[in-house]
Amino acid sequence: MTLAARRILIIGGGFSGMSAAIELRKRGAEVDLVELDPGWRNYGAGISLGGPTLRAFKQLGILDAFLREGCGSDGLQALLPDGSPLATLPTPRVAGPDVPGSGAILRPVLARILADATRASGAQVHLGCSFTRIVQDVEGVDVDFSDGRRSRYDLVIGADGLYSKTREVLFPGAPQPRYSGQAVWRAVLPRPPEVQGAMMWMGRVKPGVNPVSKELMYLFLTEHRPNNEHVDPATFVEKLRALLAPFPAPLLQGIREQIGPDSQIVFRPLEALLMPRPWFTSRAVLIGDTVHATTPHLASGACIGIEDALVLAEELERHAGVTQALAAFEARRWERCRMVVENSLRLGEIEMTGGDKEEHAQIMRASLIALAQPI
Repeated sequence: MTLAARRILIIGGGFSGMSAAIELRKRGAEVDLVELDPGWRNYGAGISLGGPTLRAFKQLGILDAFLREGCGSDGLQALLPDGSPLATLPTPRVAGPDVPGSGAILRPVLARILADATRASGAQVHLGCSFTRIVQDVEGVDVDFSDGRRSRYDLVIGADGLYSKTREVLFPGAPQPRYSGQAVWRAVLPRPPEVQGAMMWMGRVKPGVNPVSKELMYLFLTEHRPNNEHVDPATFVEKLRALLAPFPAPLLQGIREQIGPDSQIVFRPLEALLMPRPWFTSRAVLIGDTVHATTPHLASGACIGIEDALVLAEELERHAGVTQALAAFEARRWERCRMVVENSLRLGEIEMTGGDKEEHAQIMRASLIALAQPI
């Protein structure tokens, strides 16, 4: 196999960075991955995943591990506040007839699966390390590292997330993350027998649950918060239980009673970013949340970041030159990623303002149809 870039540096060991390492190693690239966190940790509760994400897992070779350690399911049950059924939204089996249309897993478990696959691929992983200088020329990129090393690469991939240092260095005028006006609560709880797949209750806030293993599920709830203010972790249990109090559904009230100090509650203000094109300069390119961080309304943030990795590897194999490969990558990814970020933000606006439910349904339907298409 011939690659436009053989020696590649990936900055950032999150989902998109690890996926890039795995896919590029399959194609014979020499890959260094640097991750600032010496523990290579991933914080959070659960993550809901649609069929397109499972399709990407299949290509990466981690689908079996996901199905073994996470939970696959079909459809989303929408319920009224009292628990009465409202609708069941289908989740098409886009990864294949034998693969569920959706699923969920604990974030740290998914991170471990990807980290194991990254190491098994032969990528060289350097933890507790970042770059201190990037200098590009026509033929390559010289990079100095915080551990004193210096190396030369054919390509640098910035995958260091929403507050990317790589983006700041390569694109000094790039936009900054923007608070959306909403925050999300998540918690990990024992899974009742009734919870066989994703469920969501419609109300002023929209709580939901999704199984993440045979024994556990995660609870999620999106809340309108006009100001991005600090919330004291000591109040998490009290505040989350108060948000669920208006829902008389017996299942949800039983879940509410279980929430306590050991529920691994995570509170996160929702921020978004869509960096205008270009996403590359000479021999460096940005992927994942570094250029298109989204809110969770379409459950597709991880998906589009992992897809970036797959498409970038394909285009590097398809083109003789780095510039042509990066231009082709950007052309394939821009519209899909723009759609996810902007449609997710619009769904949040409709929720916050009590807007048109038909518009909400139309955006959901159109987005999910688009995401099911090949990448």
